[in-house]
Amino acid sequence: MEKLQQSVYVLLFFTLGFTGLYFSAPFVIPVVLAAVLSMLFIRLCNYFESKGMSRAVAALACMFIFITSIAFILVLLSIQLSSLAENIDEMKNRLYNLFNNLRKWINDTVGIDAKQQKEIIDKSGGNTSEMLFSFASGMMSVVINSVLVLVYMYLFLLYRNHIKRFILKLVAQKEKEDTDEVVHKAGKVSQKYLSGLAAMIGMLWVMYGIGFSLVGVENAIFFAVLCGLLEIIPFVGNLTGTSITVLAVLAQGGGSDKIIFVLLTYFVVQFVQTYILEPLVVGEQVNINPLFTIMAIVLGEMIWGIAGMILAIPLLGMVKIICDSHPDLQPYGFLIGPENPRKRRTSFIDYVKRLFTKKD
Repeated sequence: MEKLQQSVYVLLFFTLGFTGLYFSAPFVIPVVLAAVLSMLFIRLCNYFESKGMSRAVAALACMFIFITSIAFILVLLSIQLSSLAENIDEMKNRLYNLFNNLRKWINDTVGIDAKQQKEIIDKSGGNTSEMLFSFASGMMSVVINSVLVLVYMYLFLLYRNHIKRFILKLVAQKEKEDTDEVVHKAGKVSQKYLSGLAAMIGMLWVMYGIGFSLVGVENAIFFAVLCGLLEIIPFVGNLTGTSITVLAVLAQGGGSDKIIFVLLTYFVVQFVQTYILEPLVVGEQVNINPLFTIMAIVLGEMIWGIAGMILAIPLLGMVKIICDSHPDLQPYGFLIGPENPRKRRTSFIDYVKRLFTKKD
């Protein structure tokens, strides 16, 4: 009875916590995003400090590297977009023809004529001026939040020891060593997951770029970079990127054979990513079963939108470490984790052996 009561209290705590996170999203999202991203640079910041840099200068150097990397990706996308814009009129005409054919098919199949379809679109589309205002407000919010994330990241790197000492002061003396280990593991999980994800995205750029170029997709580099970046959002991102690429191929006048080859490229890349890249590059640092991975992504989207989908996996990995370290919460850590936890693979050969070894 006591354990049941304790479980109810834990569930009530999580319910109240998620409610608070939902209503405080505008403030909390930049803080959490900056905290998770700053963990990615802790090792690099420590390296700079070991070479004689002050903590403030080392944190600035890390921020410079981060901003330069983002700028490089944006410049690459803008160059590809400028090339894409040269053919935009032709793509518009093809999309317009496709849209007309779709409306005709709806009229012939469902019986909704062009006038009724236009009324439905007008009702769902809303006022154009309101949509433009909403878009402008959204862009302004993105810019402000981006600046806040950069400022928070710098301050987290600068005051990371101060924050860690604060956490240790919250626990009893006999628990400080265990708490220090939990904080270290939680930071390491996020750090390794994000660094592995960044490396995997780079490899996906190469694979998608080669695949789309061989297929003959115009502006193949742009769509390769887009598909790779969308991989930040698990499960949803790769499908979205491929759908956009297929739509672009249709707009470029590609036939069914080209679309089939684009989809084949997607499936080949996904096979390599799932069975080789993720186990070897990203690793099993975030040891969570697929059920709770998907649930965390869906819940993250409900609470924080796209930011929640991006942060869901590293945050859930930290929650699992905290649960595993506390005896009363270990059942929840067991529930979140995989059914049969596997030891970390040490090499590609070991991985191949396990891939083709018959499981019990």
